[in-house]
Amino acid sequence: MAKSNDTIAEFSLEFAKSVVFLYMDLVSQEKEYVMSKQLLRSGTGIGALVREAQNAESTADFIHKLSLAQKECAESQYWLELI
Repeated sequence: MAKSNDTIAEFSLEFAKSVVFLYMDLVSQEKEYVMSKQLLRSGTGIGALVREAQNAESTADFIHKLSLAQKECAESQYWLELI
């Protein structure tokens, strides 16, 4: 569970939950499979990368992992726009 003062981790966890619920809804309604699966991967990957950054081995590692999370955010936005 995210620390109460860790806003990025909290937001990324809540976003991931929303993405999972959207994915489940789209699949259950047989509306979309390909793009929603891509969104599921990128949308849940954000929080995983944020958690990895929290345990970074160096400042450079921390920055690298957060920059990857930012890329996942951009990809998620793309898939949401398409869906």
